[in-house]
Amino acid sequence: MKVAVLAVQGAFIEHEKQLERLGIECIELRQAADLEKEYDGIILPGGESTVQGKLLKDLGMFDLLKEQIANGMPVLATCAGLILLAEGISNDDRTYLQTLPVVVKRNAYGRQLGSFHIEGEVKGIGVVPMEFIRAPYIESVKDDVEVLATEGDSNHIVMVQYKNQLAMAFHPELCECTKIHERFVALMLGK
Repeated sequence: MKVAVLAVQGAFIEHEKQLERLGIECIELRQAADLEKEYDGIILPGGESTVQGKLLKDLGMFDLLKEQIANGMPVLATCAGLILLAEGISNDDRTYLQTLPVVVKRNAYGRQLGSFHIEGEVKGIGVVPMEFIRAPYIESVKDDVEVLATEGDSNHIVMVQYKNQLAMAFHPELCECTKIHERFVALMLGK
């Protein structure tokens, strides 16, 4: 099994380390030619969604990446990755891949000083550490999107699954816990 990690900007190395802990081989997606390689899933990391979206287009990666996800390639998206997948962004006119039928709010918890850490329950996984850094949250979901986690007392949606797409507002790659990445491996295996 091999996972392709989008490595144009953001926290991609941390995802690679999580996958290494699980014995999963990684490759980095840095240019359009990398999208032609063989892999079983894609990780869209946290970082700056506007920069990542621009680089995907500038590097000629956007259309093929969108096509792969739309055609069923399993994807795990964290923070900025969630924004890239979202069908709509309530506080921004820009949208990107639009493969995930949700509306997100960018920087919903404020800037860097609004970052925080909690332990939260994820449906089918249990309690996991959740690191929120200038995080979005999901304002609304359409039919067939399964809500997997909400944040504390606010009930803001922070993790969903839609078909082959597993997306969250927090950063599981910044913790020792591998439960989220294990769930992604199970999704790639069709479980």
